[in-house]
Amino acid sequence: MQVVIIEDEALAAKRLESLLMRYDKNITVLAVLSSVKESVKWLSSNPQPDLFFMDIHLDDGQSFAIFDQIEVAGPVVFTTAYDDYTIKAFKVNSIDYLLKPINFEELEGALTKFHKLQQQVKFNPESIKEMLQAALKKEPEYKSRFLITHGAKIKTVPVEEIAYFYSEEKMTFLINQAGQRLPVDFSLDKLASVLNPKDFFRINRKFIVKMNAIDSIQKYSPTRLKLTLNPSTDQDTFVSIDKYSTFKEWLDV
Repeated sequence: MQVVIIEDEALAAKRLESLLMRYDKNITVLAVLSSVKESVKWLSSNPQPDLFFMDIHLDDGQSFAIFDQIEVAGPVVFTTAYDDYTIKAFKVNSIDYLLKPINFEELEGALTKFHKLQQQVKFNPESIKEMLQAALKKEPEYKSRFLITHGAKIKTVPVEEIAYFYSEEKMTFLINQAGQRLPVDFSLDKLASVLNPKDFFRINRKFIVKMNAIDSIQKYSPTRLKLTLNPSTDQDTFVSIDKYSTFKEWLDV
């Protein structure tokens, strides 16, 4: 069986590949694609696989945008970081969904269903696109925890324990309330789409802060604010000029 993985989180993609090999070593992963743009480009010049694994939220947009730009002829198993039970609508027409982090038993169930329905159900990409769009119009459920790989250890960090995120040298880190710095496999752009905007705000291109991590706010200039965070950081934490107004609105909600 040939599959294509469309996933913008490197660790999630590697985990899925590993689980697929555990299920059946004869599975061939033709490509791991990380964006709508890359997926459309690949599909325009390559044969389609037997099955797609497709993350719903990609860095450059929602995955249903792929359906708008090119024909997706094979069935899709959607993956998502959101515990949104409306997505169970995808369990028709050989469509399934897996909640990240994916475990082997759920993947095994999705593949078993795929094999059973392969000859019975005709895949209808247009109806799947419509269902996906309808589900995404509903109020999203934001991430409640993050899977962290720290050395040889893997742990989950609840959102309640996170103070802020920041990027440094093309890596992203979270700082928890105890002041620990832990690497996270998300870009700040992706984090902005999976965090609850009532609790988190991206103050500039390097920082996303949580409301209760702001210790004090200093007016640095007529259109610039400087934050003191808890736990503290030795980096400048200015609110960008272009975010000045929206940041004040966020504080006042």
